[in-house]
Amino acid sequence: MACAVLEAKRVPIPSIPSIEAPKEVSSGDGAIQGVPEQGSTVSITVVGASGDLAKKKIFPALFALFYEGCLPQHFTIFGYARSKMSDAELRAMISATLTCRIDKRENCSEKINQFLKRCFYQSGQYNSEDNFSELDKKLKDHEGGKVANRMFYLSVPPNVFIDVARCASRSASSSKGWTRVIVEKPFGRDSESSGELTSGLKEFLTEEQIYRIDHYLGKELVENLSILRFSNLVFEPLWSRQYIRNVQLIFSEDFGTEGRGGYFDNYGIIRDIMQNHLLQILALFAMEPPVSLDAEDIRNEKVKVLRSMRKLQLEDVVVGQYKSHIKGGVHYPGYTDDKTVPNNSLTPTFAAAALFVDNARWDGVPFLMKAGKALHNKLAEIRVQFRHVPGNLYKRSFGMDLDQATNELVIRVQPDEAVYLKINNKVPGLGMRLDRSNLNLLYSDRYSREIPDAYERLLLDAIEGERRLFIRSDELDAAWAIFTPLLKELEERKISPELYPYGSRGPVGAHYLAAKYNVRWGDMSSSEHSKS
Repeated sequence: MACAVLEAKRVPIPSIPSIEAPKEVSSGDGAIQGVPEQGSTVSITVVGASGDLAKKKIFPALFALFYEGCLPQHFTIFGYARSKMSDAELRAMISATLTCRIDKRENCSEKINQFLKRCFYQSGQYNSEDNFSELDKKLKDHEGGKVANRMFYLSVPPNVFIDVARCASRSASSSKGWTRVIVEKPFGRDSESSGELTSGLKEFLTEEQIYRIDHYLGKELVENLSILRFSNLVFEPLWSRQYIRNVQLIFSEDFGTEGRGGYFDNYGIIRDIMQNHLLQILALFAMEPPVSLDAEDIRNEKVKVLRSMRKLQLEDVVVGQYKSHIKGGVHYPGYTDDKTVPNNSLTPTFAAAALFVDNARWDGVPFLMKAGKALHNKLAEIRVQFRHVPGNLYKRSFGMDLDQATNELVIRVQPDEAVYLKINNKVPGLGMRLDRSNLNLLYSDRYSREIPDAYERLLLDAIEGERRLFIRSDELDAAWAIFTPLLKELEERKISPELYPYGSRGPVGAHYLAAKYNVRWGDMSSSEHSKS
């Protein structure tokens, strides 16, 4: 089956036991490791089906899974939203976003038609149990008496999460199979609101039924992080303060809010990127070896890392906001020029922070995060800078700047996925001249297959009941505990962000923050990304 190729990359996992659900949601055993048997079916309801996320990511990911042969034989997809729409209109809306894998285009149209025949629509309010009862009747019609497993993807604003969970649980949950709910970030704005959201969801769902999705955890290079570390002897012994000088987690976008600042202004770059995406990667990077590859063993180790981290202090953070800039005769608007953003907004569009894990492995090692919009390039990467070689025989070849001789492991998450190691090497010739070279694994050169989208992996995991890439509630609590005091101080003291030009490398303050811990940002060389 085509999905076997995709599955070959996935780490083998032990069987997942059947999940016990509360009274509102029954959970039968009609599946092995979450994969339906012949006598069962999977019904996937995308709540908020008319939104951008559903159109651009969720429906295309579901089709890609169908195209690869990864969905069960019997499945149905429903779109649910407040908009009035027919089945035909839903199919027309999503068909424009569907694409086939590059290497198998010959039956693309046929596959799209087969997939669209499985897609239906139900209009309704997000807080109406009666409307969800109507959905339940339609689901039963398509399930045809089989053991029904149901998944609800909440692609809706956070303020209606609990309403949807209540209605889906009471009026549209499965009576014999499992019921699972995927919740999109943001998971609150701070510890208090996150806790309220968690307790509200748990009134109607068990923790085992809630799948908090962070799509960055589904990216190929993040998935590969643990394999790189735990299955390569060349790296595993080096993964500690004894050999690693600092770790950098960098996220940058080369565009601003572009008229979509209404949502962003309520959250800012720290909540939008750092508290979830980058912190999750940090936890995976820094965790101790888990007892097994079981989801709970992995998540237990991530929680230990988060609980070992210091709460962020204001002196270890730099915030910025992009301003207008003219480059090449083109005018790029500033953040507050966006009509959806208040003129006096202090919301950061850039942040850099130094975090510390106070345990035996990482004591004293700065983990530097940097995230921003409207910067000079688009990338996401992890950079591991190793310590200097003691008594380096060739230090004269590098002058007084030992950083030039620092070995660095770079894991580029996007774009142009790659893993490369910077080493010192002799330039061919009669003289003794050294330079830095890259031992490079560029995925596009090494692997002919297209890399699956993160949503494909995470949706497949949710269908299979595999939870290791989803966020547990205590993990969420520990993550918010690190950032909440800082966020409150920024807002209460009305800290003004440092302005930086659209398309620049960000605020100067980020360099001073790194220098405070004797670190240089590794992404400052624009030529590096083109070479590697």
